[in-house]
Amino acid sequence: MLNKLTVLCFSPTGGTAKAAGFTASALAESVETVDLLRPVTPRVFTAEDTVLIAMPVFGGRIPAYALEQLRAFQGGNARAVTLAVFGNRDFDDALLELNDAAAAAGFKVIASAAPIAEHSMVRSIGAGRPDAQDQKELAAFAGQVLAKLEKGDDSTPEVPGNRPYKESENKPWAPVVSEACIKCGRCAAECPVGAIPADAPNTTDANRCIHCMRCTVVCPENARSLAAPMTQMLTGFLGKVAGGRHDNCFFL
Repeated sequence: MLNKLTVLCFSPTGGTAKAAGFTASALAESVETVDLLRPVTPRVFTAEDTVLIAMPVFGGRIPAYALEQLRAFQGGNARAVTLAVFGNRDFDDALLELNDAAAAAGFKVIASAAPIAEHSMVRSIGAGRPDAQDQKELAAFAGQVLAKLEKGDDSTPEVPGNRPYKESENKPWAPVVSEACIKCGRCAAECPVGAIPADAPNTTDANRCIHCMRCTVVCPENARSLAAPMTQMLTGFLGKVAGGRHDNCFFL
């Protein structure tokens, strides 16, 4: 195992962090996690470092804000393992986009994976994942990464995807707030992009919201959720394309 690993993780609803945790624990004895949901301090890595970069897939792309956070770091040719975690539908161009962004920041991508987690908007899709079987697969992937490093092989794997990347859907909408809201302000404090005003936490700026669903999982009163029509639409669509158990994908 590696002595030390740094994890750069953007995980609004927890699934990406879970997949990253399973992978990291099988890669290194000591793990430092940098939460990209929070403002980050610029940092310079070196070729002696190994970094795990884990981000979720939103509609086949990596969230633009997460990539913006990644740009705060200078890779310094540090070896990087990338995870684009998707909600049991498809990761489309996201893993390629993540690898391109990592390379642009100066990281040397040596291995990549597209693991599955619960869908952030319709939690019944991919429910419970990553689960025990996923953990075994991620640990096996970590073992392959370590074997690759032991051989001195730092080649970059080819991953699926297209350039230009698929177009992002940037329609302005936001989770709705019910009368259960007690205006505690936790959602405002936890929103990574400041879309929820601290003095009016029962509202949301739809033009700033990135649809990460962070506010829905941190609300102690379960007062935030998708609007019912959108829930119905997504459930119907995802039920057709994301039903059953989809496989994790690994690239070495």
